[in-house]
Amino acid sequence: MDEITLRRPDDYHVHFRDGDIMQAVLPETARHFGRAIVMPNLVPPVVTGQDAAGYRARIMAALPPEMSFEPLMTLYLTEDTDPNDLAAAHAAGIVTAAKLYPAGATTNSASGVRDFENIIPVLEKMAEIGMPMCVHGEVTDPQIDIFDREATFIDRVLEPVRKRVPDLKVIMEHITTTEAVAYVASAGANLAATITTHHLMINRNALFKGGIRPHYFCLPIAKRESHRRALVKAATSGDKRFFLGTDSAPHVDAAKETGCGCAGVFSATNTMSCVAQVFDDAGALDQLEAFTSLNGPRYYGLEPHEETITLRKEAPRFPQHIASKDGPITLFDPEVDLQWRVV
Repeated sequence: MDEITLRRPDDYHVHFRDGDIMQAVLPETARHFGRAIVMPNLVPPVVTGQDAAGYRARIMAALPPEMSFEPLMTLYLTEDTDPNDLAAAHAAGIVTAAKLYPAGATTNSASGVRDFENIIPVLEKMAEIGMPMCVHGEVTDPQIDIFDREATFIDRVLEPVRKRVPDLKVIMEHITTTEAVAYVASAGANLAATITTHHLMINRNALFKGGIRPHYFCLPIAKRESHRRALVKAATSGDKRFFLGTDSAPHVDAAKETGCGCAGVFSATNTMSCVAQVFDDAGALDQLEAFTSLNGPRYYGLEPHEETITLRKEAPRFPQHIASKDGPITLFDPEVDLQWRVV
């Protein structure tokens, strides 16, 4: 196969940041993706419907006029989240989902949840109105090894919460382990998972190849090769519970290449070439459309796009950096020769 046409894809997990960085990275997503679930971990975070409406307005103002794109907004869950404000924002179409960050789990998560008992009333309201919860699935207990935090979160937090609120629709975002794949695959209709571009392509060796490689540092951190293979198998399986969420997370190089660098991989620009390569290598190009364009809309109750994109089997060219007024942002390097280009 030398050419493949897909329904226009969506990105079910992306970070745009705000201000000058958003101006630089937003077109990189909107070029290929029709919609995206936009993360709310700004400083300060997007915690109310009014916050979300304001952030959406800034995104739309920054969107190049020739581009068609719909941001799907989320609220940042805190222990003080007002269930009524959340429900009103969802009913008004301002927000699509809410995001659960355990406090301290990742970038700009200091306002996240420490005592999960305190958010049960909010989760019950979300289940009542059919509002999905996106979750960063890692514990923050310093006694737990960083490579075990996702698997521990499933046992300690997610399974008990899902038992307490069984009608809540949950998306485990950016899963990285065989344990998470197995947990989602064994669950019913109310659990799904996103898988990122970079976790499909790298394992934890990438962080240390020839020295510290800060542009491969992300949270959840990349795991062993056996886990990466499990992610590829899940993504290419056709299982409707797995779909694309890039977790494309821009940081300027100065914030990455430092003594305590930020977690995040920026992949918006080359994701479709990367993912097509993964599926081609797995002999599963016939499942690419389901993973990128169909499974996500189905889970979120959206219609797939009528528009299409076409990829051709020819080597693409990508810049090493995306320029922003705050400094360069390094693009994810898959360290393989990509053979698919969006045409």
